[in-house]
Amino acid sequence: MQITREAPLKHTLEPSNHPYLSGPWTPCHEEVTVDELEVIEGEIPPDIDGIYLRNTENPVHQPLGRHHPFDGDAMVHQVNISGGKASYRNRYVRTHCFDQEQIAGSALWGGLMDPSGTSKRPGFGAHGGLKDTGSTDIIVHAGIAYATFYQCGEAWMMDPVTLENLGKAPWGPLDGVSAHPKVDEETGEMMFFNYGVHAPYMHYGVVDRAGKLVHYVPIPLAGPRLPHDMAITKNWSILNDMPLYWDADLLKRDIHAARIHDDEPTRFALIPRHGQPEDIRWFEASPTYVLHWTNAHEDGDEVVLEGYYQDKPMPDPIEEMGKYSHMMAYVDEHSFQSKLHRWRFNLKTGETREERLTDRVVEFGMINPDYLMRESRYVWSTTTKPGWFLFNGYVRHDTQTGEEQVFELPEGVYASESPVVPKQGSAKEDDAYLVTFLIDENTGTSELAILDASDVTKGPICRAKLPHKISSGVHSTWVEREQLEMDLAKK
Repeated sequence: MQITREAPLKHTLEPSNHPYLSGPWTPCHEEVTVDELEVIEGEIPPDIDGIYLRNTENPVHQPLGRHHPFDGDAMVHQVNISGGKASYRNRYVRTHCFDQEQIAGSALWGGLMDPSGTSKRPGFGAHGGLKDTGSTDIIVHAGIAYATFYQCGEAWMMDPVTLENLGKAPWGPLDGVSAHPKVDEETGEMMFFNYGVHAPYMHYGVVDRAGKLVHYVPIPLAGPRLPHDMAITKNWSILNDMPLYWDADLLKRDIHAARIHDDEPTRFALIPRHGQPEDIRWFEASPTYVLHWTNAHEDGDEVVLEGYYQDKPMPDPIEEMGKYSHMMAYVDEHSFQSKLHRWRFNLKTGETREERLTDRVVEFGMINPDYLMRESRYVWSTTTKPGWFLFNGYVRHDTQTGEEQVFELPEGVYASESPVVPKQGSAKEDDAYLVTFLIDENTGTSELAILDASDVTKGPICRAKLPHKISSGVHSTWVEREQLEMDLAKK
């Protein structure tokens, strides 16, 4: 295992007992490249050929105020797998805010829980006061990896193979880009949305395979909202207007405090992929909040959507956590009770039907990407440690039969969001692998792990040692090498 280390960065973060600056959330400040990872159990399957990318909240500087786990700087960790071997590298995302703090040698922006006026510089995101970190999501489109921030900053470009920073996307609109754009590999298009505090409060756009913004329209809402994700089908893009949003009276005082308006329905906007505002079909459903959708498809006169319905979008504080009681509850799935759910929108009648798919608390699910926009049978979700934003296992849901496979990691070992990787030449939906990073607090180490998607109960079938302990993070993606090479050849 040959390790090449990049020049060290300026960092001022001090050791802390903050729950999201210590333990499995302890930041990793070194950037390295490893030519070949040492396999310590099993073998890397020869029928995997592609790249795993995971974004990470990884703060560099001592916070100006209170720290929230979503305040961290973006660090992308990558594993490149081919021919039964794997290499590794990690790099920070060099946003404008990151660069300015490197020049200053200290933090310049406050965080999500800080009052207005904490920041020493104006923010770059659509909401003005926050630092644009690019630390939420990572996706690959037309040969470029995009790191995005859920509070609508720029879309930050990286080379998915080398992790070279390529600057901000030239197509990015003034109101920014939210996390969770969606890519249709067949057409080469990427769909995205943004949101903000000024009318019309949301926009929707389409970027073609050449990296050109070819469609961008307003999605008029009644006021500022907090959407987090979107979904796509062959003909429709699905956006949402959830009744969990900022308190209007407090917002007038520049206080961003969300509350549930449970007398209002959840509203879904179905817009044709290249449609105009007048083409939107609105549907209503029971009030909730949804962080993530798993898939959507068209079924005759209906559009079917699946995601994680929150039974308690305004969770009770976790009192035993003291001063962290509110923060811990709002990132704890067991507090807001997220459960796999299905919505069916009838395009003829305008009616919505809903169906609960499991009563198990789960989130951060993945599907076989070959089944995106098609009817998919399986969802692979993560489970979490109660009270914490830490993945401690997996559930494979069979959405046709209701059968579930469950795997729980050993105590003190935590996973990452895990893409489903179809086996080369596979014909079955679950003929695939899960690829993930593990953080082992018992040994202070991290690993690459691969699981059999058809039977997650077996646990990792392969483990390879990483050169350092990494921090827990948020979203990830997988890109097949064949797809990446096709995209690059078309440029």
